[in-house]
Amino acid sequence: MKTIILYATKHGAAAEIANRIAGQIDGAVTHDLKQTPVPSLADFDCVIVGTSIYAGMIRKETKDYVAGNASILCEKKLGLYISGMSTENEDKTINDSFPDEVVTAAKVANVLGGIFDPKKAGFFGRAIMKAVTKQSGYVCTIDDDKISQFVKCLSS
Repeated sequence: MKTIILYATKHGAAAEIANRIAGQIDGAVTHDLKQTPVPSLADFDCVIVGTSIYAGMIRKETKDYVAGNASILCEKKLGLYISGMSTENEDKTINDSFPDEVVTAAKVANVLGGIFDPKKAGFFGRAIMKAVTKQSGYVCTIDDDKISQFVKCLSS
């Protein structure tokens, strides 16, 4: 099964998750949606789309790509993931972030955790993180067990 992992990231967490997923799928390739051209989906049996989320909004690159390619995505074995610090209301986060037909077509859709690196965040990001979570240092909530389950769902 030929697999491509398409992702968009602001500070690198969605890319880190893409690489961890790729490490568990033989021959999987990753592609940052900020880079053009995007490989043709016709060449792949399985497509995984991942994105970071900030203030309830996924990356514009992901939103635009999914909207413009929804019909072909729905024909593929499809996985969706969001990189974010909170896994509360995971279903709502997924449903609010992707078109209904894409969520319905996905074999698996999860929030797989995130990374907060104060060195990469601006003043506003650091202030929000400290106010909301009481954390001011580096935090990684990427869940390798959940990533393994994600891959397992796509493999079955």
